[in-house]
Amino acid sequence: IDYMVARYGNFVTYDPPLTPLTVLLWVLPLAAIVAGGWIIVARTRRRVRLRREPLPADTPVCGARAGWGVYVPGAVIALAVGAGSYALTGSYQQVRVWQQATAQTPGLLARALDPQAQPLNEEEMARLALGLRTRLQNDAGNVEGWLMLGRTGMVLGNAGTATGAYANAYRLDPKN
Repeated sequence: IDYMVARYGNFVTYDPPLTPLTVLLWVLPLAAIVAGGWIIVARTRRRVRLRREPLPADTPVCGARAGWGVYVPGAVIALAVGAGSYALTGSYQQVRVWQQATAQTPGLLARALDPQAQPLNEEEMARLALGLRTRLQNDAGNVEGWLMLGRTGMVLGNAGTATGAYANAYRLDPKN
């Protein structure tokens, strides 16, 4: 626990200290909710008071209604903000890299297993590992795939991937 507190702060424990930041974290949303409720109640009371006064006889009951054209600029702005937010924060680039790695996996695997082929560089090994992990999600009983993922994890220096892959391979075939 001391390591986690030193690395991530007191918020990893279930007893964080009372600091001005934690007070602000809890008080501001509560204050916003109370202020919003007060505004709603005040406007409702004002509207009720205004309705009690009689209308002059020449006042039209209802004005001209606005058409759908009033909503178009708002919809366009909302779509533009949504598209911009997705472009800045979306992970479509990572999805494209993942799809490319999945498509390249058979060729990279053939090159990795062929002793006469040019050895894979580190980037290609990382793509091979990503493709193998994806393939093993659908075919979890493939012992050779788990062993290859373990070897790839060792080459990349990723002990977690290697250990997990070898554990799955051992679980599937303890004699191999």
